[in-house]
Amino acid sequence: MHTRRLGSSDLMITPLGFGSWAIGGAGWPFAWGHQDDSDSIAAIHEALDLGINWIDTAPVYGLGHAEEVIRRALAAVPASRRPLLFTKCGRVWNDRREVGKRLTAASIRAECEASLRRLGVERIDLYQIHWPEPDDEIEEGWAECARLRAAGKVGWIGVSNFNVAQLERAAAIAPVTSLQPPYSLLRRDIEGEILPWCQAHGVGVLAYSPMASGLLTGSWSPERFRDLPADDWRKEKNPLFQEPRFSAHLAFVERLRSRAADRGVAVGAMALAWVLGHAAVTAAIVGARRPGQLGDLVAAADLRLLPDEGEAIAALVPA
Repeated sequence: MHTRRLGSSDLMITPLGFGSWAIGGAGWPFAWGHQDDSDSIAAIHEALDLGINWIDTAPVYGLGHAEEVIRRALAAVPASRRPLLFTKCGRVWNDRREVGKRLTAASIRAECEASLRRLGVERIDLYQIHWPEPDDEIEEGWAECARLRAAGKVGWIGVSNFNVAQLERAAAIAPVTSLQPPYSLLRRDIEGEILPWCQAHGVGVLAYSPMASGLLTGSWSPERFRDLPADDWRKEKNPLFQEPRFSAHLAFVERLRSRAADRGVAVGAMALAWVLGHAAVTAAIVGARRPGQLGDLVAAADLRLLPDEGEAIAALVPA
């Protein structure tokens, strides 16, 4: 799989990265339900076999569990095949597993040390502020990220879920390597200001939820949604899965499936290729909970949409 430079960094990353949100398992506010760790490890190994060279994670995914699973998965991987590791800071939790928001320097320093231990590495390749919350702590938190880079704890620093004003506040303190925003055919609000700003300022973009939390994989039905476990956050917390939008989205996926078949790829690969086709997007994060889920999607890395095809696909999306 070919690589692209992430912003102004020296990180050369594949167009697809492995996302570890779901492998955090159950027991935290945005869980995807029970997850078998052996399936998670096998999925990570499959991602590496397919050529993916970076993993995105966060301490809050499973309240530390996703990072620990990644360490276990990489324990048997030769150094020559080790992927780049991207993680985050800004979400903390207490003994009651209640998640809070904190960007103070002391908190971020402690979070970084904890992530280094859980991941079993001496340096994190990309360290990102997960959410710009609390807003009045952004400057303190970003300055600490810059100090962690100067100390060699992290290689590069980026942000996630920031708007343009917040990006500019951070950039006034230290260069922003990357932004990680949600972006998919079903969520395009960053196209107006955020993507043009990133492109103009040389900030790499790592699109998360390009598959709309799995909705664009083509594997959903009303029956599957009905059978979701109660602790899967999509059941009640994700608006894309709530009626009447859910039925409209399923109909859109079928229209997209027809176009994907004309190009000889899976519907999910077509959805990913659309995201990757935006000039400002460096790469997209694709999650997998078990082996076999990524094979049909990696075609997106080399799929180039035909002239006007991107606009034609977007026109299929329900209002």
